[in-house]
Amino acid sequence: MKKKITPYKHSEAGKKQQVEEMFDTISGNYDGLNRVISLGSDLKWRRRVLKLVKSKNPDSILDIATGTGDLAIKFAENINATRIVGLDLSEGMLSMAQKKVNGTRLENKVKFIKGDSESLPFEDESFDVITVSFGIRNFENLEKGLSEIRRVLKTGGLFVILETSVPQKFPFRQGYFMYTKGILPIIGRLFSRDKVAYRYLSESASVFPHGKTLNNILSKIGFIDIENRPQTFGVATIYIASK
Repeated sequence: MKKKITPYKHSEAGKKQQVEEMFDTISGNYDGLNRVISLGSDLKWRRRVLKLVKSKNPDSILDIATGTGDLAIKFAENINATRIVGLDLSEGMLSMAQKKVNGTRLENKVKFIKGDSESLPFEDESFDVITVSFGIRNFENLEKGLSEIRRVLKTGGLFVILETSVPQKFPFRQGYFMYTKGILPIIGRLFSRDKVAYRYLSESASVFPHGKTLNNILSKIGFIDIENRPQTFGVATIYIASK
C-alpha cells in the first residue's frame, strides 16, 4: 500500500486491533449503511461472486472477513457444500451473522468463527474455495494474509476477492473521489456511532493496491490463473485466482 491507513490515527494499538474495535462498533448498522453507500450495487457484486463459486461445485468454502455473514449465508442457501465457514476478527459482526441463521435451516450448515486472516486455524489444503469480500484491505500484513489463504486453499482451488477500487477513466475517477471524500464521511457521521469508521473505509480503499498491482502481488505469493474484473465503472473489482 502507498501508506499505512488505520481507523484511529491517534491510537497506539496496531491496525488489526483498531479494525476489530471499529467493526465491533459499527456492526449493528453495517448492512444498512452498505446498501446506502453502494447504492445497492454491493448486492449485485456479491451475486456475481456467488455465481463464480457455485460454478466450481465446491464441497468446502471459507469466507474470510465474513462480517455480518451475507456472502457465507448466500453460499449456504445456494450451494450444496458440506462445510461452509465464515471467519472474522470482530465479535460484533459475528454476532450479527449468527443471528441471521439462528432458528433457520441454515443454522447447522454454516459455521461462524472468530479468527485472524494472518494465522488461519485450519490445516493445509482445507478448502475448495476461499473468498474475501470487502475485507482484504483491512489486513495488517497483506502478503502474510494472502500466504495463509494460499496455504489452506486446496491445489486447484478457487480464490475470489471482491474489493473496492479506484476508477481510472474520466469522469468516473473524479466522481469517485468527490463521493468518497465528500459524501461518504457525511453519511457515516449521520448514521454510525463511530464518527471515523467510514472515513477510514474510504481512505483505505483509495490507497489499496488494485487492478494489475494486486494481480502482481497475488502472483508473487504463488497464485496462478489470476484475473481481475472491474465492476460498475471500476468502483469495485472481482479478482479470481487459483493454486
